[in-house]
Formats: sequence, structure tokens, C-alpha cells
Amino acid sequence: MQMNKPQGMIGIRHVALFVLELEKTVDFYTRIMGMVIEWQPDSDNVYLTNGGDVLALHRVEYVAQAQQRLDHIGFALNSVQSVHNWHDYLKAEGIHITEAPNVHRDGSCGFYCLDPAGHLLELIYHPPIQVE
Repeated sequence: MQMNKPQGMIGIRHVALFVLELEKTVDFYTRIMGMVIEWQPDSDNVYLTNGGDVLALHRVEYVAQAQQRLDHIGFALNSVQSVHNWHDYLKAEGIHITEAPNVHRDGSCGFYCLDPAGHLLELIYHPPIQVE
């Protein structure tokens, strides 16, 4: 018997990352990226938010590269100018930029950088996505 797909999914609640240096990573996402701590249940776990999305950071002693399957995390920006502004800001803060701003064939514009734990981040403006 085939079941119907259930209703009620409203989106992704959070992305969870393993990090070796929790304090350094929290500093990056709060001071540099502007997120705030939503909840810190203990000294090894921090949940950050930008008002809608949640990024969970979990301290670990070791992360095997073979276990890391995440490609990148995309942060939506509201304009092409915002892409360039964020690029300049992160570069001035000494953040490792891996790819400069580029306009893609779908009309989106974005760039890539690394957080202190080595996770690849994309900051992107995508015309069909309206962020207010």
C-alpha cells in the first residue's frame, strides 16, 4: 500500500556543525556575521540565530575529514551590492576568501569563504529569492 506524502513540513530548522574551537567559531558567527546566541545549554553546544535560521555548533575533540560530507552553507543576501559589501568586509576582517564575487549563469551573484572551523560558506544574492 502506497502512502501519501504527509503535509506540514515548513522548512529547515537548523544546520548543525562539529567544531574544534567553539569559542573562536562563535566569535566569527556573532561578531563578524552578526548572529546572536539563541541558546547555550552547556559549554560544548551553542545555537545561533539571525532571527529565522539557526546554526548549531557542537564542540568535538576531533573531526575526521572522511566524516565531513557538508559541501557548503549558503547565506542569502538581498542585493548584488550586498555581496560586494560583505566580500569587502570579510576580507578586511582577515577571513579566508576562497572565491571572489562572481555572477553565475542563473543570474545569482556570490562568493565563498571559510569559517574558523574550515566550513565553506557561500554568501549569495539570488534574484528569485527575496530577503527582507
